[in-house]
Amino acid sequence: MENFCYSIRTKIYFGKGQIHNLGNAIKNYGDKVLIVYGGGSIKKIGLYDRMINILNENNITYKELSGVDPNPRIESVREGAKICRENDIQVVLAVGGGSTIDCAKVIAAAVHYENDPWDLVKNPIKITKALPIVTVLTLAATGSEMNKNAVISNMSINEKVGTASELIKPKVSIMDPEYTYSVSKYQTAAGTADIMSHIFENYFTHTEAVDIQDSTAEGLLRTCIKYGKIAVEDPTNYDARANLMWASSWAINGLISYGTKNIGWTVHPMEHELSAYYDITHGVGLAILTPHWMKYSLNNSTVNKLAQYGINVWGIDKNLDKFEIANKAIDKTSQFFKELGIPMTLREVGINEEKFEIMAEKVTAKGKLGTLYPLTKEDVINIYKMSL
Repeated sequence: MENFCYSIRTKIYFGKGQIHNLGNAIKNYGDKVLIVYGGGSIKKIGLYDRMINILNENNITYKELSGVDPNPRIESVREGAKICRENDIQVVLAVGGGSTIDCAKVIAAAVHYENDPWDLVKNPIKITKALPIVTVLTLAATGSEMNKNAVISNMSINEKVGTASELIKPKVSIMDPEYTYSVSKYQTAAGTADIMSHIFENYFTHTEAVDIQDSTAEGLLRTCIKYGKIAVEDPTNYDARANLMWASSWAINGLISYGTKNIGWTVHPMEHELSAYYDITHGVGLAILTPHWMKYSLNNSTVNKLAQYGINVWGIDKNLDKFEIANKAIDKTSQFFKELGIPMTLREVGINEEKFEIMAEKVTAKGKLGTLYPLTKEDVINIYKMSL
């Protein structure tokens, strides 16, 4: 196990009715708020009205930025930063899923940056200050409610880029699983795939003696497998929604990566290229690519970890040949995503091989991709082709 520094600074209010803490949570940091949200779902479920009442009761003034896209655009960041400056905003309140929270994070940093916010996405070292961020989560997927990461799209140049800074971690996140009851089956499935992919990216390494991290990751994966199906079939099952919501946070808040070394994410960067060019649902792209990446990466140096995954997550007989275990685990992963109702080929989501080479070129521009089995440009193209 490697050295690490542990610090998770976000205060969490988890469970039914926790929205009543919103007023005090905000007033710890200010009384002028920018509310950032996406479409009309928060109004349909009554969350918007409840939130506005709380703000009014606590004499908190507010401005709004609505219409944040599922793959949040840099244009929304620019507009949000402008509103903040013009109205002396003190707190950014993100209400929604990961896209909304990601957008709010970069807005909070962009307020204190004189040039174009896209600079902060491309070069996070330029983030030197940020407004405090409070979130109300309505979709379990990205884990943005409890981490330092944000992903923003610039469709004018077909780029979808992740940035990260401790300064943009939310100060407070309110997580009420009931607010996810209205999430569609498709988005619930995609969110489950996203959570699992975050775990995979941290789990599949060559670091030894990280039993605590590995066993935690395996438990989170089993949770997603158990409750993902239940949430898709029974959207108002509280326990299913609660377990998925909490798993989304712990999948990517640092816990399961502490003590590991040389983690290089693989499937996420490959999917970001798909989203940048085709604007597909992130979790769907991950689900399509993941089994093919696993299959392509299977060799003598990776089989032990893939077999461990098969035994501890899928319950495959440990007495079988390791390669047989690994292949069975990969097949079970693919079948699980299919059973959730996720399209399992790129063609099903309107993608052909026209742009494979340029996407692979971009994703490997700084060198080989990943660390479990480092991928060259040609490797990436091959995995894209396997996924058609």
